[in-house]
Amino acid sequence: MEDSRRDDRTADAAPAPLPAAAGSPPSASAVTAMPWQSWRRATPARIALGRAGAAIPTDEALRFGWAHAMARDAIHAPLDAEALAAALRDAGHEVLQARSRAEDRTTYLRRPDLGRQLHPEDALALQAHAANAAQTGTPKPTLCVVVGDGLSSLAVQRHAVPLLQALAPLLPPQATLAPVVVVRQARVAVADEVGELLGAGLSAMLIGERPGLSSPDSLGIYLTQAPRRGRSDAERNCISNVRTEGLGYAAAAFKLAWLMRQAARLGATGVALKDDSDAEWAIAQGQGPAARLERDGGP
Repeated sequence: MEDSRRDDRTADAAPAPLPAAAGSPPSASAVTAMPWQSWRRATPARIALGRAGAAIPTDEALRFGWAHAMARDAIHAPLDAEALAAALRDAGHEVLQARSRAEDRTTYLRRPDLGRQLHPEDALALQAHAANAAQTGTPKPTLCVVVGDGLSSLAVQRHAVPLLQALAPLLPPQATLAPVVVVRQARVAVADEVGELLGAGLSAMLIGERPGLSSPDSLGIYLTQAPRRGRSDAERNCISNVRTEGLGYAAAAFKLAWLMRQAARLGATGVALKDDSDAEWAIAQGQGPAARLERDGGP
């Protein structure tokens, strides 16, 4: 009888509420707050979580588990390459699709080297495309954009198209673009082979970054001058954390266009090219010293 009553009470009880949004202060009276509680409004980082006895509060444990699940899902979720290609075409881009040598997600995660190489069939297809373009007199492209799923297909699905839309008006009029190449099971270096086959002067790899516990959809951009197989990471410039809550599309596009101009001037990317675009971005936004001086009419 006691067990039956206990079951009835459990069935009639209201369901437990979902944990509050990240960044909210602990609300339970049993939680000992931290003195730097107000800092949580300035960052999504897990600081000042409070303490319930010798452990973290239950709501914080639940939020941590939720964030961890989101990160795992981002790594394993397959890229909808057809939908992404359709969205790119709707935005006015010619699109080609390719695969790396990693046949599936498990192989991709266990063999990073295979994700850096194009599938032989797709390498031949890109080579044939470049040969056809040369026969018709199409000039070699200034820029080849490669979009790869990387470690977060969610990042690519969300951010690749709006980023390229923000970049388009910043490109010089004489710039010529290769078709956007969408590569499944891709690592950063696969863009070297794509750019080499298409004869591009620069390659820009848009790829899903390794998810963090507060950023499952972070997009990275890797710019490489004269892409070819065998390029090292020291020969690239990286723009990281492109997403709504991080580096916005306009700022990321400005930085990428700035790096492209400097790469053309220097004939190099990577350690030879220092990214000093932030000062020009601040001026463009009316935030730099020179812009303030002009706006305010004096020191």
